[in-house]
Amino acid sequence: MSAQVPACQLLERQSRHSPFWVVGPPLDPWLVAQSAGVVSADLTALDAWAAGGKPARTPFEEQGGAPLSGEVVLFWPKAHQLGLWWLQWLCEVLPADTPLEIVGEHNGGIKRVPKVLAERGMECDKLDNARRCSLFATRTVKEAATDEAWQRFEALGLTLISHPGVFGHGKVDEGTQLLLECLESGLPRTPKRVLDMGCGDGIISAWLAQRGHHVTGVDVSAFAVEATRRTLSANGLEGRVVQGDVYAALPDESFDIIVSNPPFHQERDVSYGATQRLISQAPDYLAPQGQLFMVANAFLPYPDLLQQAFQSFQTLADNRRFRVYQAQKR
Repeated sequence: MSAQVPACQLLERQSRHSPFWVVGPPLDPWLVAQSAGVVSADLTALDAWAAGGKPARTPFEEQGGAPLSGEVVLFWPKAHQLGLWWLQWLCEVLPADTPLEIVGEHNGGIKRVPKVLAERGMECDKLDNARRCSLFATRTVKEAATDEAWQRFEALGLTLISHPGVFGHGKVDEGTQLLLECLESGLPRTPKRVLDMGCGDGIISAWLAQRGHHVTGVDVSAFAVEATRRTLSANGLEGRVVQGDVYAALPDESFDIIVSNPPFHQERDVSYGATQRLISQAPDYLAPQGQLFMVANAFLPYPDLLQQAFQSFQTLADNRRFRVYQAQKR
């Protein structure tokens, strides 16, 4: 089977003599078949490798199970700070002098890797260059564990912990602020079971928990799950946080309130799939008279979905860039 992703096509040209683990990879059938296992924060990738019978884990799991062995290939992400975090993590968990290859697209920042490696005292050999991608080889240097990449900042009366792998890293975006303004007056004062779908850095989860609600945060990204857990802990707040694809991790559960600021980008592509499921399946996970509150860019086609799922809804706020919607289960 021929690889489809350009970076994987570059890898396919190399002669390999031992199984190789992949870190932060794209979805690619050839890569799933050829690799020994995967480390990723993306649940979709973890599920794909697990379905192929390969070890799959997040970087935040205990180091039990199948260890990273043989060659390791890091797919350099478009977010430079995230690439630095992955490199630091690999140097923490792998023995010194472990062979490491780094591959990526030219428009994704891979050309900066030789400088990054030089700054860390790591060797760098260029192995290949094609399809607007480059492949470099190096060896790990042992690093002590550090939390430097986790950004800590104050906002909304909370201490927030952010990771470069999370959407909206290091700030409270305009949509979230508008949503919280509506929730301040729209939520009941008595504690409710609240689901924060797409919890990100935990801003909404912590804000809700601070007001006494029983919060469950869900996100498809392990980076987001870990960030939300750290944000809750930093504020001395309780809450459950799970990695899951929309409602898949919540069988047979129901909530009084569902709150969400759902993303609509997957890499560079516009993707409505997760939000479509969020809206269409919401009545199945809401208690009687339960409510959905969500914020979205004003141009996104969500009113029709809300109408179909709930028969009626209202717009609580509209600042021309973002709209906050509210719908109630009958």
